[in-house]
Amino acid sequence: MLFNSLDYFIFLPLVFLTYWVLFKNKLTSQNLFLLFASYFFYGLWDWRFLFLILGSTLVDFIAGNKIYTTEKVNIKKIWLGVSILFNLGLLGFFKYYNFFIDSWVDLMELSGYTVNNTYTLQLILPVGISFYTFQTMSYSLDIYYGRLKPTTNLIDFATFVGFFPQLVAGPIERASNLLSQITNSRIFNYEQCKQGLKLILWGLFKKIVVADSIAPIVDDIFANYGDYSASTLLMGVTLFSFQVYGDFSGYSDIAIGTAKLFGIELMSNFKFPNFSRNVAEYWQRWHISLSTWFRHYLYIPLGGSRVSKLKSVRNICIIFLVSGFWHGANWTFIVWGGIHALFYIPVFLMGRNRIYMDTVVAENSWLPSLKEVAQIVFTFTLITFSRVFFRSESITDAYLYLKQICTHFSWEAYSHPQGYRMIDYLILLSIFTVYEFSIRRDERSPFKFKSKIVRFLLYSIIILAMLLFYDDQVDRSFIYFQF
Repeated sequence: MLFNSLDYFIFLPLVFLTYWVLFKNKLTSQNLFLLFASYFFYGLWDWRFLFLILGSTLVDFIAGNKIYTTEKVNIKKIWLGVSILFNLGLLGFFKYYNFFIDSWVDLMELSGYTVNNTYTLQLILPVGISFYTFQTMSYSLDIYYGRLKPTTNLIDFATFVGFFPQLVAGPIERASNLLSQITNSRIFNYEQCKQGLKLILWGLFKKIVVADSIAPIVDDIFANYGDYSASTLLMGVTLFSFQVYGDFSGYSDIAIGTAKLFGIELMSNFKFPNFSRNVAEYWQRWHISLSTWFRHYLYIPLGGSRVSKLKSVRNICIIFLVSGFWHGANWTFIVWGGIHALFYIPVFLMGRNRIYMDTVVAENSWLPSLKEVAQIVFTFTLITFSRVFFRSESITDAYLYLKQICTHFSWEAYSHPQGYRMIDYLILLSIFTVYEFSIRRDERSPFKFKSKIVRFLLYSIIILAMLLFYDDQVDRSFIYFQF
């Protein structure tokens, strides 16, 4: 079930009304109902994969309690190993099995051996497996490191793992935030629900009007890059930067907004990354739940930046390569991660990786300075360049795409086969960027205007834009479902 589908807009009000009308002030009933609704929501994709979620839930529930109750360090490590091996085993089999087989076959052929590739399997990637396996692993890891006490209530824990707003594409929540809310009483809060509906509306706008509307143009340019000039290819990857941002941050806004309707606050996952002044700031603002996961559970255990510069650089490389591999079973993602490591390392060595942690661009003014504009443009250009590898089907396609830019450098007007007018989308993205800049101080308040008339007009424009730009011929699934 997609957030931007008619099914969801029938499902959500029914769950909301049942949750607050029938189970008001009944915590156990609320959690049990949320669990049922979440499994129903997920089961509509493929009910068989519910067994994977159940397996991950049971293993980490047992492992967490065993880690906490045993006094022997070796036994704690064994149960932690069970949690990690089970979750990474699920992820590795369904997501990476064929990748490793194909890579092994390619390596053998490069060495001069002919290998019959008969070991690959026709596997379907379970939606959300990269997200919920990391979420359950973080629970066991937090207990092992003494940051968290386990819950003894299986229903509460299962609800934490399967909570439907963030089940299939995050944010990847920590138990200290989400589970603690699930185990505590929740009361209806009108203001919280109103904020949630605003975030849902803004997320749908970013998905339908921004991401989905430019998707056909991006698809055409990347599928036929050999036929287009450098100007068109540059435009294609720039539009993809807006598409992937609108798509994924839109999903996160809808997830956070939906959770608010049930009295639960999820962590922010995006904080206007397109206005970042260097690559380090970008990764503090883009897919925050994944970035913080890797920092807490991989980078810091490796020594983080407390070790020598050389080892810190090693750790940075590991983090970005693993992050790239997390995104998909393709060498393009690994190269994409490696490119970001190369972008990040100079910022780290110059000691500028933490200078923008608590500030936004043009914090005390309406407009950024020329220096800030230059920093934003440079950072956005680097990020956009890397996305050639993120979007391409193979390393060869990415290389040829970039080669086409360098060797066919000409400026020609792009014309989409189905008549999409580029000027419409350039105006749209310009207005969108300016509006986002105006609200850059608070990612959870997209409509922060005192005037009711202004808010009403803005809501009306957004709803009208969604109706005008909605195209039932476009694939409406979210990009990060494939990860």
